[in-house]
Parts: sequence; C-alpha cells; structure tokens
Amino acid sequence: MALIVALVPDLMLASRVGESLRAAGHEVVAGSPSTTVELPEGADLVVCDLDAVDPVAVAALPVPSLGFHSHVDVETRRQALEAGVDVVVPRSRMARELPDLVRRLL
Repeated sequence: MALIVALVPDLMLASRVGESLRAAGHEVVAGSPSTTVELPEGADLVVCDLDAVDPVAVAALPVPSLGFHSHVDVETRRQALEAGVDVVVPRSRMARELPDLVRRLL
C-alpha cells in the first residue's frame, strides 16, 4: 500500500509501530530522528515521536505527517500544531488507532 517512514527512537515502540503498519499492509522503514529529516524516495507518510524530532522539520516534508507526544506534554503538542504537523495525537492514542490514523492521512 504505502511506504511509511517511522521516526521512533524507542526500540520497543518502534517495533510495535512497524508491526501494526505492516499488518495493515504498509511497507515501513525506520528513519533516524534528528533535527533534519531525510525521506527515502517514494515515501508516502511520516510517523514520528515529537519528543525526538523537530516538528518544524517534519511539517516541511512533502508528505503527510503523524506526530505523537506524551499526553502531559502540552507544549510539544502546541509547537507541532503551530508548525503544521498534519495530525498530532498522544502516544496512547497513536498506539491504539495507528492504522486508522494512517488511513485518514493517506
């Protein structure tokens, strides 16, 4: 279906994200969270941990973006929304609804 770049430094969470997206039929590649984000050719979507990735860099990418954050970190949420990240959700919602959130963005 889609090529999704996962920028998730927590290995356990990255594994769950990858498994969930693969089960939904997507190809998933792990990216390296940093201040600059490079996409592989053909990428359709970015899923990222906003605690590890600059939301301005994510919003500037030419593909839709799904960012997640700690539910208590309202400042990160505000920054991501202001930067233009397409969908910003708490980590728990992302874990529960990832395939649906991705479908909505694609």
